[in-house]
Amino acid sequence: MSGRTCRLLTLALLIGMAITRVALAVPVNSRDAAQLPETKGTVRQYTLTPRGDVDGFILTDGTEVKVPKHLSAQLVYAVRPGDAVTVRGLKAFALPLIDAATITNDATGAMVIDNGPPGPDRWGPATTITGKVLATLHGPRGEVNGAILENGTILRLGPREAASQASLLQPGQSLAARGISTTTLLGTVMEVEAIGASPDQLVAVGPGGPGPRPGDRGPPPPPR
Repeated sequence: MSGRTCRLLTLALLIGMAITRVALAVPVNSRDAAQLPETKGTVRQYTLTPRGDVDGFILTDGTEVKVPKHLSAQLVYAVRPGDAVTVRGLKAFALPLIDAATITNDATGAMVIDNGPPGPDRWGPATTITGKVLATLHGPRGEVNGAILENGTILRLGPREAASQASLLQPGQSLAARGISTTTLLGTVMEVEAIGASPDQLVAVGPGGPGPRPGDRGPPPPPR
């Protein structure tokens, strides 16, 4: 095979993969994904990023299936090595490579769908919840940065915000919180915008309030 032919094949391969990536940059729903090519197989092993995150898997026939990093947790809960799966997505040109839109575990029916990365526009409007604190959460330096409620919901605040409301974040305390929340297979987490002892006593602690600023490493030191 001549050098020119090799260069042309390489260019065609890169263009095909680029088209696949661009086509799947727009999130799809399960109905749209049903129109994409289907591939069935058995998972041989996960593939990992240099940091150890799962970014897809290899089927026993050698086909490589890729997923975006925001689906990593969902994937490992829904699909494991040895499972038979059905994958829908776009195939790269001249390579056994699939950019997956949906992955279904054939035995359990568990499905991983790429609805795009999480963000406020996907989480919906802010909501208010009430509950009792099960445990206080901390950052790597011991600073309070949230709490877990008895129902399993995780509340997250910046260190300055949490420091100003530390008494509410103690185990056994009843509280109300308002903010943007998201639910995944791993649980529910809320980015708190307001917090108080009850829904009618909420105090704003969101980005517009006394929250963390660039370079913050924790709550301000106590006065001398």
